[in-house]
Amino acid sequence: MTMEKRAAVEVRAEGRKLTGYAAVFGQEARIADFSETIAAGAFQRSLTGGADILALADHDPKRVLARTKSGTLRLSEDDKGLRFELDVPDTTVGRDILALAQRGDLGGMSFGFTVDPDGEEWNGDKRTLHNVKLHEVSVVQSFPAYDGTSVSARSRRTAQDRRIALLELEHVAI
Repeated sequence: MTMEKRAAVEVRAEGRKLTGYAAVFGQEARIADFSETIAAGAFQRSLTGGADILALADHDPKRVLARTKSGTLRLSEDDKGLRFELDVPDTTVGRDILALAQRGDLGGMSFGFTVDPDGEEWNGDKRTLHNVKLHEVSVVQSFPAYDGTSVSARSRRTAQDRRIALLELEHVAI
């Protein structure tokens, strides 16, 4: 199962914390040959399952900003979406991210996930995510491709897209 990534644009600096939404419910995003919506409650199992979810810079596992296990990342669902609050570390990456956030130069937030077997519903070319396994949320320094929720990896892939995705995963694993 390939991990997918999505992006959202809302992130704010509040002192040495970043807050905002890593995902927004009910917004339709057009992804190549299909559209996708995240249903309210899609992250609930992940949030109550006790998994250690990371906060990263640009999906890079070598650039950890916070994690749920240590309490430096707090995640919750509300009526709007997947809300996050993270304590920015006093590291080079943390200081850079905080400086960009304070200037309003961050692109937004993103999240990496896999879809549980019962987690999606297809109706023609429309996909609704009902239950996903959240692996990480990421601060995105560049701009997201779409307002609200967007896609940087897709489920329906051409053979070329699958090869690119495998190369990206191998790069992340290195």
